[in-house]
Amino acid sequence: MRILGIDPGTTRIGFGVIETGSTFTHIKSGILPLPPAVGSARLLSIESELGKLIREVQPEKIGVEKLFFSKNKKTALTVAEARGVIMHTILKHGIPIIELTPNEVKVAVTSNGNASKDAVAKMVAALLTISVSHLLDDATDALAIAIASANTRLN
Repeated sequence: MRILGIDPGTTRIGFGVIETGSTFTHIKSGILPLPPAVGSARLLSIESELGKLIREVQPEKIGVEKLFFSKNKKTALTVAEARGVIMHTILKHGIPIIELTPNEVKVAVTSNGNASKDAVAKMVAALLTISVSHLLDDATDALAIAIASANTRLN
């Protein structure tokens, strides 16, 4: 099964694509190419670029990190807007969505809900037998979301 993981953010949106079988296989990962535009122009770019990625990799399900509580309300609103566009785009393509909290992802990948970003990255590298040193945290987190989604049943 091909799974796409998405890590929504304010300035970058990470993605990671894996294939499941007897082991996990890394297919592709990175950051959606978005212009530095703000507001509605940025939201349109998210929809366009995510749509291109979905058509390219043809995932059978997509994991998206749930918005966690943020002390900064402006940041939380910006991420929520991006996440809304991401969810809408996925639904338009008719692909099942798995929503996971950051703690659920950490538990699924490291067995520890309080794991550090470094611990998650090390487990992603081990599970996919790749080096993640060249990846931004957003891409590594998206791969972790994809891995966690592989073991999560659809509702």
